[in-house]
Amino acid sequence: MTAELTLRLTTWSADTPTDGWASLRTTARAADMAGVDRLVMSDHVVMGERLDAYGDPKRGGQAGGRQPTGPDGHWLDPLAVIAHVSAVTERVRLGTNILLAALRRPAVLAGQCATIDVLSGGRLDLGVGVGWQQEEYEAAGLPYADRGRLLDHTLEVCQTLWSEDVAAYDTPELRFEGIHQQPKPLQTGGVPIWVSGTVNSRAMRRLARFGSGSIPWGADAAALGDAIPRMRAAVAEHGRSPDDIGVVGALKIVTDDDGAIDTDASIAPVAAMAATGVTAFHTSVELPADVDDAVAVLAPLVSAFRSVT
Repeated sequence: MTAELTLRLTTWSADTPTDGWASLRTTARAADMAGVDRLVMSDHVVMGERLDAYGDPKRGGQAGGRQPTGPDGHWLDPLAVIAHVSAVTERVRLGTNILLAALRRPAVLAGQCATIDVLSGGRLDLGVGVGWQQEEYEAAGLPYADRGRLLDHTLEVCQTLWSEDVAAYDTPELRFEGIHQQPKPLQTGGVPIWVSGTVNSRAMRRLARFGSGSIPWGADAAALGDAIPRMRAAVAEHGRSPDDIGVVGALKIVTDDDGAIDTDASIAPVAAMAATGVTAFHTSVELPADVDDAVAVLAPLVSAFRSVT
């Protein structure tokens, strides 16, 4: 499986951004021109006031984690952003990391994703997870305790509508038959789904059933050498070969005293990470406001990444 370099696109701000979000277009265009493989962005539909829950792994957060904004932070809808930046890019893939898919009505989400995939030329990836914030489920009128089943239900409906010309579906949550939804996603098999979570039975069953890739979370993301073999074993127990499942790993950018990227030091961990099974290397880079200057920052990093992968 080919190693890919993914850049996180910042679609949130603690306050109203002074540039009117122009940095989104700059980063997207520069990544496209420099040869970055994928851009991903995060998701919050609403924010509650109990942000300390993000630091609680029992609630789906990660130990010691802190949200980058307060409750009044600005969070752009990732699917809308992807549709926007797809119009100013040509080849870079665009994805969510992660989308709280269960908060969207499944048939509407299926149509939105198919539309974006068609208009972007088949460049959409859908990273999904259950999230950690109870208030988002309450605001959507959904039971937080059922978030795992709600996510499965959403993915079931999406994949049904993406694959069947005349669709039928029958579960306790929803029943329909004789349903038509066009266009289908441009990508064969529908939009690739990347499943986030720890190595637990429910998340691994979801990954085995729906996943093109795995987004490790929490303690598992911090110990990939141990987590990836356990993920592969769990997926195999559910009757799925793990060989075609991609894996996300975080690649930290190292800078020198002047703030310039130390390319050699930044790329140094890549070979060892790839040996553990990482295929999608997610990183964050602070870029200048000018597109050409941003390309000049990214291009050496991409070149060095290619040289070791």
